[in-house]
Amino acid sequence: MSQEKENIIQLDFSEEMKNAYRDYAVSVIVARALPDARDGLKPVQRRILYAMKELGLYPDRPHRKSARIVGDAMGKYHPHGDSSIYEALVHMTEEYSLNTPLVDGHGNFGSIDGDGAAAMRYTEARLSEAAMTMLENLEKGLVEFGPNFDESEKEPLVLPAMLPNLLINGTTGIAVGMATNIPPHNLGEVVDAVIAYMDRPGISLQKLMDYVPAPDFPTGGIITNASELPAIYETGEGKIRLRARTELEKGDNGRTNIVITEIPYTVSGNKTKLVESLSSLVKDRVFEEIYDVRDESSKEGIRVVIEVKKGRDIENLLNGLYKKSQMEDTFGVNLLAITGGQPKLFNLKSLIEEFVLFQEELYTKEYQFLLAKAQKRLEIVEGLIKATDVIDLIIEILRGSSSVKQARACLIDGVTDDIAFKSAASEKQAKTLLFTGAQADAILTMPLSKLIGLEILKLHGENDELLSSIATYEKVLADVRELYKVIKARLRKYKKQFSRERKTELADVVPKAYIEEVKIEDIYVCIDRFGYMKAMDEAAFVRASDEAKQEYPHIIKMKNTDKVCLFTDQGNMHQVRADRIPKCKIKDKGALVHTLCKLSGDEEALLYIPFEDLFESMLLFTTKGGYIKLVSGAEFETNRSQVAATKLEQGDEVSGIVSLTASDVLSGMKKVILITEKKLSLGFPLSEVSELKKTSRGVRAILLDKDDKLVFSTVVDANAETFSYKGKELNAKRVRNRRRAAKGQKANLD
Repeated sequence: MSQEKENIIQLDFSEEMKNAYRDYAVSVIVARALPDARDGLKPVQRRILYAMKELGLYPDRPHRKSARIVGDAMGKYHPHGDSSIYEALVHMTEEYSLNTPLVDGHGNFGSIDGDGAAAMRYTEARLSEAAMTMLENLEKGLVEFGPNFDESEKEPLVLPAMLPNLLINGTTGIAVGMATNIPPHNLGEVVDAVIAYMDRPGISLQKLMDYVPAPDFPTGGIITNASELPAIYETGEGKIRLRARTELEKGDNGRTNIVITEIPYTVSGNKTKLVESLSSLVKDRVFEEIYDVRDESSKEGIRVVIEVKKGRDIENLLNGLYKKSQMEDTFGVNLLAITGGQPKLFNLKSLIEEFVLFQEELYTKEYQFLLAKAQKRLEIVEGLIKATDVIDLIIEILRGSSSVKQARACLIDGVTDDIAFKSAASEKQAKTLLFTGAQADAILTMPLSKLIGLEILKLHGENDELLSSIATYEKVLADVRELYKVIKARLRKYKKQFSRERKTELADVVPKAYIEEVKIEDIYVCIDRFGYMKAMDEAAFVRASDEAKQEYPHIIKMKNTDKVCLFTDQGNMHQVRADRIPKCKIKDKGALVHTLCKLSGDEEALLYIPFEDLFESMLLFTTKGGYIKLVSGAEFETNRSQVAATKLEQGDEVSGIVSLTASDVLSGMKKVILITEKKLSLGFPLSEVSELKKTSRGVRAILLDKDDKLVFSTVVDANAETFSYKGKELNAKRVRNRRRAAKGQKANLD
């Protein structure tokens, strides 16, 4: 027990948590989320490319199943989920995400619309030509290798990238407490900037931007804040505004079409979402100017058509679309990458400098490798040439030796013991041969065909070539300017092979405000007995049959710029803008009133009225508790969607609301009729009702028994013969006039 106590280590919990989380954060930053500044790859991408090279999936060979590639990468180098590895593989095939895709995919690898790739068992892949610029010199020992996760394999810690992949293809990644978002650039421009830096290491950022003026996105589009780019490239941070490229075409019936031919890079791989958002703007009637939106994209390119109604302001509409849709978006630049095992925020010049330093290291190792290889071959060639000059002596040594070992010792060290020579002169000459070990081995394995005169001439020619190559290699290694010449020559070769014209246009555009363009017209709002509301234009309403119109107890004529005001039994007023009411045909259901203005479940609308009419009206409120008042409609002017319309006693509810004109109130020729639940009725002149504020309770209109309540109120002409109640026509003359505070008489409602 005492021994166990001695092995217990006391740790502070908070400190242990800090250390563990710090280790996790470093692992995510360095080993997962952020790219290496030298080859521009995250570990998963590097491992996929290396696994493909090990499988021999070169550009000139057949494609192989993606599942095999993912399996090799996961089993040998990247012990994480197969889905994340496959996603990384798919991303490296996307021409709309990368300027130079590193993987050549065969099969369904998704689309710019947002379609997902097929399962890995159905797709095939191989390395692209561009990927070979990052892999082809691995066998020359240019980069360091390290053990894989279980130390059963070796993997490169960085790829010998001969192109500045980080700038060309860009990258994005989220780590712990930091993120990277590097935009793609034009390959030819970046190569020119790298060469310019090698020519003048002290070159200014502004001069570098003569070569790399801005990112070049594979989806094209327009950068609208070009003047802000120098600051972004200087600090390594900032926001780029991207705008879709559009063209104008003549449409049908006098309409004009706005055609989107290039989309912002931020919606690359999700074009369908952009189209759906534009369609929803039309459906929600945010832009009345738009007639229709459709996607006519094909293999030839992007073509999203926005049909604009006749006679509308196209430029103003575009300003609105840029503001309210992803036709204009921002790309947040953050030039963060790993260097020396640590994350660092770069700028344009320091990223190029990092690449050039890496190239110096790679090319130095490459030429050291080539020099060593040439020197080794020169040693053998010189030995073979020397051997051809004394071939008779060598044959005599071989015939007189009892073993290869004995002959080899003679060729290297001149040991002639126990070798049978034809003459003492031959033995004496044999002692002076002194070949190197490599030369002796080459001589002993040399076929007799090498003694042909033509072959001997070839050896002399090879010897001259090797001497020339060695002199070149030594010259390159001795002078960094010569090394730069080699680097620049290869970069120019790659530029010629992979470069393309710039796609993204640069501009400085001042954002303009959208002036909402609304054509004022009459509409009809119909509400059925189930509470469904819809709007119809005047022409459609006129065409509808009388039978169809009878299905709607509430039909309101109003302007399309107005709003419907709903007064409820809970004493609230709700407002619904006309543009929020779905425009439907007479047979369509529409939208439930409760969803358009958020009525509570037990709240019932008593009056529907357009705000323009309400503003000029007087409202007569009566409550179940027997209170009454007149309120000016002007009191209800508000931008809020819901307000209190009247004050209610606890437990009281609004029993009726009648809309009246000012002339109705002032004429003295109107009569108020009230009916209670117990069928008591009361009538009195409208002129006796006081006009009060909406925040008042009102005055007592009728005395009620404890178990009775006011359920109906209406206003009729003083000389009216009848009034309507629950679908019946009742005799208005039989409702006697009494003081408002008096009890009513029994009403004849049968």
